[in-house]
Amino acid sequence: MIKELDPVVLTEGLPEAGLQAGDVGWVVMVHGAGAGYEVEFLTLAGETVSVVTLAASAVRPVRKKEIAHARAVAN
Repeated sequence: MIKELDPVVLTEGLPEAGLQAGDVGWVVMVHGAGAGYEVEFLTLAGETVSVVTLAASAVRPVRKKEIAHARAVAN
């Protein structure tokens, strides 16, 4: 089960929030016993890109054998 402060991977793009599928964010709040999550997405420098409320189907846990990949975000 995904808990608060867990890293998660976005499974679908959210262009209106500047996010792409595969972006990694951190859960800041769990809604409805895991029915949804408030997730914060940050730059590698620690600046918040977006905080979004997502259905559980829009994120998945980070897997053990995954590596992060950097990309630029719009200003």
